[in-house]
Amino acid sequence: MKKLLMLLVAGTFVASTVGFAAAAGQTPSAPKEEKKAAEKTGEKKMASKNASGTVKSAGADSVVVAGKDKGKEMEWTFALDSKTKIKKGGKDVTAADLKSGDTVAVRYMDHAGKSVAETINVRPPAGAAKKAETKSTEAKPAEKK
Repeated sequence: MKKLLMLLVAGTFVASTVGFAAAAGQTPSAPKEEKKAAEKTGEKKMASKNASGTVKSAGADSVVVAGKDKGKEMEWTFALDSKTKIKKGGKDVTAADLKSGDTVAVRYMDHAGKSVAETINVRPPAGAAKKAETKSTEAKPAEKK
């Protein structure tokens, strides 16, 4: 009788251990299944990247920017899509408003072998901020009491 009871306890212990191990094994596979489902539908989470430089050319569907990356001279061609936001002087503009030589900061993502621009911000020339500051202080009339 003792042997039978011991065998029953040991069997219960093994069954519960196997049950816990099986349950624990299913939890990590759920994210893997979601990842596989996303890969099947073509959805991938991509990280945004940044680049800055000067515009070499701009068209309706792409912008070419020359700049430096890790100390090396680089040239990027950024594809534009309907979601791309382009700002110049704080206002929304189109790619046609970009001129060769404009200093820009670009946030982009690599998608299907292309660098697709998310945002392009045109920065004012380095001397423009100082000139605007000087003009604003010179143009102020004297206060009347």
